[in-house]
Amino acid sequence: MATDYDAPRKTEDDSESIEALKERVPDKMSGAVDVEDADNPAGFDLPGADLSDLDLDVVVLPPQADEFTCVNCFLVKHRSQFDHETKLGPMCAECAA
Repeated sequence: MATDYDAPRKTEDDSESIEALKERVPDKMSGAVDVEDADNPAGFDLPGADLSDLDLDVVVLPPQADEFTCVNCFLVKHRSQFDHETKLGPMCAECAA
């Protein structure tokens, strides 16, 4: 027997009354946006903001023995992605393709 997937499906939930559905709707304040964001307590910075007084703590690792920097895309890649050496330096397989 063929099934009509476009036909509306009726389940036990369809038999609920309008009053029961209205009771489940959350109040209007629950949809409000929380002003204080836990991940960004200082708020959002606009593009072009002066960040000269901001100190960033970034750990920069030196090149590892099994890594190289591609001369075409300038990304640090693992040796398994090495394709060939040019006169400028190593090239990765993605750039060589």
